[in-house]
Amino acid sequence: QLHLVESGGGSVQPGGSLRLSCATSGGVWGKGAIGWFRQSPGKEREEVACIRSKESNVGDSSGYAESVKGRFTISRDNTKNTVDLQMNSLKPADTAVYYCAASMFPWCTWITIDFEVWGQGTQVNVSS
Repeated sequence: QLHLVESGGGSVQPGGSLRLSCATSGGVWGKGAIGWFRQSPGKEREEVACIRSKESNVGDSSGYAESVKGRFTISRDNTKNTVDLQMNSLKPADTAVYYCAASMFPWCTWITIDFEVWGQGTQVNVSS
């Protein structure tokens, strides 16, 4: 069974950068699209980035929510079985618990219920 573990969270000042990593174990790596989500208290979970499976050529290879477009970059390292989220120009509004998740589909659907395996989350705090 596929397991996902996030790392790289922490505290940073506005304008700073963090790099989150989603490591996998077990299961079949690369079969499903991987999404990064975030959730802050009182708000719904939001998908901020997605990268499709290496086995898929359906749709865009990756995509971003409007709130992070131009600041966040998602990337996949198939030799390490990881998916990273580089976050630049961070804002206080980016403060949240960040989760990575694996979709049952190889392409990005941007539908939360399509993601069937979730990590435990990593906290990101952006404040001065």
